[in-house]
Amino acid sequence: MSFITKIAAVCALSREAQEFIQTHTKTFEFKKGELVLESGNPCEFIYSITKGMMRGYYFNEAKEITNWIANEEDFGTSFYSFISQQNSYETIEALENTITEALSKKDLDTLYRNFPETEQAGRLLLENYYLRLEERVIYIQFKTAKERYDHFYETRRDILKRAPLGCIASYLGITQETLSRIRAER
Repeated sequence: MSFITKIAAVCALSREAQEFIQTHTKTFEFKKGELVLESGNPCEFIYSITKGMMRGYYFNEAKEITNWIANEEDFGTSFYSFISQQNSYETIEALENTITEALSKKDLDTLYRNFPETEQAGRLLLENYYLRLEERVIYIQFKTAKERYDHFYETRRDILKRAPLGCIASYLGITQETLSRIRAER
């Protein structure tokens, strides 16, 4: 899904805003396994995934902890780094051959400043992101491994079919063995 389509899904965009987005987005292609962003570097872009899948992860004691998995329905970025323009704590990796449309922080700020409807879209998209983030925290803290998997199965089945099991297990906060056992019982 294109950058414009994702924004237009939450609010009407003027022709001028659409033209600004079209002229300021950059297309990036990443091969499966390629790093989009390495931790320790600033995240310069918010990516609209048009084809493929990406994930963000942290290292904890030399172990990768998946923080998010995104596909064509989603945007992908290191939000902390992108918003603060500080170095990122997370790494972003392409899980499949991935094509994105990307907008820089400077261009996004200009878009917000010049086209008020895009500020509303940005707010709505960030609210949606926040709700998913808090829901994930609640599930990690208060739900069983099976309940976490069942919820993921019901809400993100498309990702479940495509992402590596190790990434999904890490995202759910369970071991790969536990994930395999839960899947076998389903």
